Amino acid sequence: MKARLAEVHGGKAPEVEIIVIKTSGDLIQDRALGEAGGKGLFTKELDIALARGDIDFAVHSAKDLPTFTPDGISIAGYLPREDARDVWLSDKAADPRALPPGSIVGTASLRRSAMLLRLRPDLAITLLRGNVETRLAKLARGEIDATILAFAGLKRLKLGDKATHLLDPKDFVPAVGQGAIAITARSDDAPVRTALEPILHHATGVALAGERALLQVLDGSCRTPIGGYAWLERDVLHLHAIILRPDGAQFFETEVKGPAADAVKIGETAARELLARAPPGFLAV
Repeated sequence: MKARLAEVHGGKAPEVEIIVIKTSGDLIQDRALGEAGGKGLFTKELDIALARGDIDFAVHSAKDLPTFTPDGISIAGYLPREDARDVWLSDKAADPRALPPGSIVGTASLRRSAMLLRLRPDLAITLLRGNVETRLAKLARGEIDATILAFAGLKRLKLGDKATHLLDPKDFVPAVGQGAIAITARSDDAPVRTALEPILHHATGVALAGERALLQVLDGSCRTPIGGYAWLERDVLHLHAIILRPDGAQFFETEVKGPAADAVKIGETAARELLARAPPGFLAV
C-alpha cells in the first residue's frame, strides 16, 4: 500500500510510516471471539490510535470491521478485492461431502461451522484459533481432519497452493467483506482522505456498501452466522445473503439485484427479506 501511494502520487507522494499495532483479537487465542467481545476486538486499538492522532489511517481486513464504526471514524474506502471464496483444506477428503462421518473440522468461524453443519451435520467441529501457519501445522500433525480458511488470506501469504478445494459461494456464502482490505480514517481529515482516494477501488466499494448495509439491518455479530457476498456485473449489483442457526439445521437465504447506485438499498432489502422469513428471535444471541 505504501508503494502504491508512492506510485500514484509520484514526486508529491506523502511520507508514510508504518506502525504495527497488536489488537485484542490477535492476542486472544484460547476461545472464540464471540465469547470475548466480537469483531471490535480487531479494531478497538486502531480506533483509539486514530482518535488520539497517533496514526492518520488504519488498514483492516474488511470482514473484521464491526457493524458500525465509532463516532468520528469512518471507512475511507477499499483496495481491490481479492478472491472472496472460502477454501477447504484436508489430506483426507477432496471436499466436505467426501469427509468420513465423525471427522473433526477445525474453525474459529461460527459462519463456516454453521454452513458446514448445514451440509454435513454428522461432522464434529472444534475451535481452531491462531494464524494461518499455526492452523496449517495443526492440520499437518493430524490434530484435525480438515479446516476452512479464506482463500484471500492464503494467497496473500503465498500459500494458495495449500488449498484442497475452492468452495462454491452458493454452498459457503463468504463473510461480509471477505477478501477486501478496508481503510479507516478520521471522518473530518480531508487531506488524508484525499491522499488515499487514488488507490481506492470503486467496484469493491459498491459491493461492500451493499454487504455492510445488509449487516447493519441484521445487526450481526461474531455470535450470529451470517453470510453476505455482493458482486458487480456491468452496472448491476448482485447480493447473495444467508442467515443460519449455529447448528446449520435451519437457514434462510436470498439473492437481490439492482442498479449499482442502489447498493445500500439492495443490502437493506435483502436483510429485510431474511428477517421477514425467519421466525422471531432467529438472530438473538
